[in-house]
Amino acid sequence: MVATTGYLVNAAGIHFPGMLSSDISFESLSTMNPIDAWAAVPVAGKAQILFTIFVAEMVTEAKGVHYTKGGPLPTMVFPAIDFSNVSEETLARKRTSELNNGRLAMISILSFFAAHYIPGSVPAIANIPSF
Repeated sequence: MVATTGYLVNAAGIHFPGMLSSDISFESLSTMNPIDAWAAVPVAGKAQILFTIFVAEMVTEAKGVHYTKGGPLPTMVFPAIDFSNVSEETLARKRTSELNNGRLAMISILSFFAAHYIPGSVPAIANIPSF
């Protein structure tokens, strides 16, 4: 979901103020499509982003029993929320909705990449320059 959100934010031209590096501003990246903007990020910047993701994954994945095998959900990235007042059927419905939203986000980001690399492959966004 984060990848899809990031892609849409960049495609909309939303950006942080200031400079990404000594010669690249966030504003200049926001004028590019997201694939080209990522390519314009300096190697050191990409390394910092990927290292931060790696550390977050290591911290959340290395805690005892994995959450897919009955362990607690990761709390580093997702703060704990008290669901004790929520009925089991409501919780099950919300979990299903969240899974479906995640699946839709995966389809979306792959569609964005397909539209960028194979022009006309996604007719719904074929005429939008940001994609």
